[in-house]
Amino acid sequence: MKYYLIAGEKSGDLHGANLINALKKHDSKALFRCFGGDEMKKAGAEVVKHYAEMSFMGFVSVLLNLHKIKRFMRECEDDILQQQPHVVILIDYAGFNLRIAKFVKKYGYTTFYYISPKVWAWNTKRAWKIKQIVDRMFCIMTFEKDFYKKFDYDVDYVGNPLFDAINAFQPNANFKKENQLDEKPIIAILAGSRKSEVKNLLPLMLKMVNLFPTHRFVVAGVTNLPREVYHLAEKMGVKVVFDQTYDLLHVSTAAIVASGTATLETGLFNVPQVVCYKGDPVSMLIAWFVLKVKYISLVNLSADKEVVKELIQYDITTKALKNELAKVLGENRTQILADYQALRQKIQTEASASEVAAKLMWGYLNK
Repeated sequence: MKYYLIAGEKSGDLHGANLINALKKHDSKALFRCFGGDEMKKAGAEVVKHYAEMSFMGFVSVLLNLHKIKRFMRECEDDILQQQPHVVILIDYAGFNLRIAKFVKKYGYTTFYYISPKVWAWNTKRAWKIKQIVDRMFCIMTFEKDFYKKFDYDVDYVGNPLFDAINAFQPNANFKKENQLDEKPIIAILAGSRKSEVKNLLPLMLKMVNLFPTHRFVVAGVTNLPREVYHLAEKMGVKVVFDQTYDLLHVSTAAIVASGTATLETGLFNVPQVVCYKGDPVSMLIAWFVLKVKYISLVNLSADKEVVKELIQYDITTKALKNELAKVLGENRTQILADYQALRQKIQTEASASEVAAKLMWGYLNK
């Protein structure tokens, strides 16, 4: 069969790659084409457009790049019509993928959605639209199945694909030596995978370096971003390690993390953290009016309680971040680790999410 996958960011690329590898076990003649990235390419997919070209964050950024986004959509639509895949598999990335879902539904292609758009966070009525244009939804959050039930939409819960990547991870025993890190306890800085995130958050996070002299701060960098976004860290003498986030988390005592997938990854690595989020003022103003959830980090959303502290927008001051980081290193550490353990037991499934999703997809395609 011919599979067409669409992911618009780093995490989606990783989960798409794991799904591709799982689908190959069921379909030895599978052909994969995608809007994705390096991980899906390694898994054997032909990459039409790299997600790095399509990663826009916040309402203002999207509006400023609307012409590019529309062009990418046209390219994607044209390519799908030319390739005529047996199934289009959409991975998160709601703004883009829901429009593609509507388009391919019109032409009668089978549509699967792997990793639900966060419609439960805002504009919940979009669930009705999803029900109309997506043939099968494969969810990774435990509460999403109940959410969609309210809209009379039966979806599959497959577990969280982060377990796939983390369980497959093999630590580099020479990580510290290769990166010239001493024996000081490490505090990881995960400032995001988008340029706008790193520009907004990294300078604030780096203010902690001189306030915790007994610890070594290390920045998790990504090579798909311009090197200059990490210039301040390098200027301050703070080590930046590129594309080695899991190795960094493996040896870290604590972390400061941009809200997103990385918060749950950090939790599953048992690294106590402080979560930060800062967007452009217009985007944040809109978000405050439309958000319908108590938390913004996946680790808190998954646990349905405040496991880790979230500092959002104007709450991110040097004083507040220093205080919360000190708590993570001290008085709150034991409770956070206990909550992580409870969270793991709550969301982990016996089989990997990719394996479960691939088996279900293959079954639906062969009915």
